[in-house]
Amino acid sequence: MSREQILLWASEKMYPVDALEHEFRPYLEVYPVAKPSGAVIICPGGAYTHRANHEGGPVAERFNQLGLTAFVLQYRVAPYRHPAQLFDAARAIRIVRCRAAEWQVKADKIAILGFSAGGHFSAHIGVSFPQVPDDPEYPVSCRPDAIIPCYAVINTHMGSFNNLLGEGHDPERRKALMPDCNVHADVPPAFLWHTFEDQGVPISNAFDFGSALRRVGVPFELHVFPKGGHGIGLAPGNTASIWPELCANWLRTMGW
Repeated sequence: MSREQILLWASEKMYPVDALEHEFRPYLEVYPVAKPSGAVIICPGGAYTHRANHEGGPVAERFNQLGLTAFVLQYRVAPYRHPAQLFDAARAIRIVRCRAAEWQVKADKIAILGFSAGGHFSAHIGVSFPQVPDDPEYPVSCRPDAIIPCYAVINTHMGSFNNLLGEGHDPERRKALMPDCNVHADVPPAFLWHTFEDQGVPISNAFDFGSALRRVGVPFELHVFPKGGHGIGLAPGNTASIWPELCANWLRTMGW
């Protein structure tokens, strides 16, 4: 099914500007519902090398079934480096907020959800939005109203950080991109889920982020499922497959 695609940046306005041989133009795919609702912006994972298809469109369609407008964010990955991804997230939130009436979206109910490295992406904009410059084309806040990191990279998985910062990067630069090390009281509420068996990104990532949120008084919901490895997306055939319903119910308690 063909979906409306919204380019984040005109090619001459890429921010930051990257002179790469194979330029990628990030975009949003729109999955609307026929009633007013909150929105979920979905960021597939892929260790900042690619964007996993099974963590994009199928997840958006599932949230449509649950009554929520969804967007899939096709953001920049390696060889693009930080802060390209952070600015893609901020621009996506601002576009949805500015065009909310067009899609019957509640402009103050915009969540960002991501898997694995996309989970890092969603948590990172949740803690780092105050650092993003104003955007004269979309002069609204880029603060998400909720963040949903799913089996997210928070402070482990060196491969993702190498792809984001480059190999041999300064450990202090990496620490500055670890969401658990940079939380503050204005971080939006969070919904976290992980599996006990995840060996790709250990469950300690979810615990560390949740503990950091608790220390600054940010509310969160955390679910740990006993079975399932890494990268399971909608988790078909797994007890974790109830996570979209749990997440939608959590969002509804906040007005989505």
